[in-house]
Amino acid sequence: MSIAVGMVETLGFPAVVEAADAMVKAARVTLVGYEKIGSGRVTVIIRGDVSEVQASVGAGVDNVRKVNGGQVMSTHIIARPHENLEYVLPIRYTEEVEQFRDSTTGIRRP
Repeated sequence: MSIAVGMVETLGFPAVVEAADAMVKAARVTLVGYEKIGSGRVTVIIRGDVSEVQASVGAGVDNVRKVNGGQVMSTHIIARPHENLEYVLPIRYTEEVEQFRDSTTGIRRP
């Protein structure tokens, strides 16, 4: 299984909440975080299998259009991100989201 990171940047916080909700409902991915960029831009970050991340990002983009004034500013998917990125950028699985990662992979940890 090839792990990917997916990002959706929106204009406005309600739009990013709608995107994030749609993304985790549409595919077996884990929401690992979000970043406030400035000027009303917010990016939501997910991790999972490449095909699941692709489906998830697509659902997020589609659902942002439901939000009054919501805009997708950019999207991007990186398949197999280098491990060094995880230590510098906020894209890694953290202790706080580990329980959700387990539910997307079917792995149960003690």
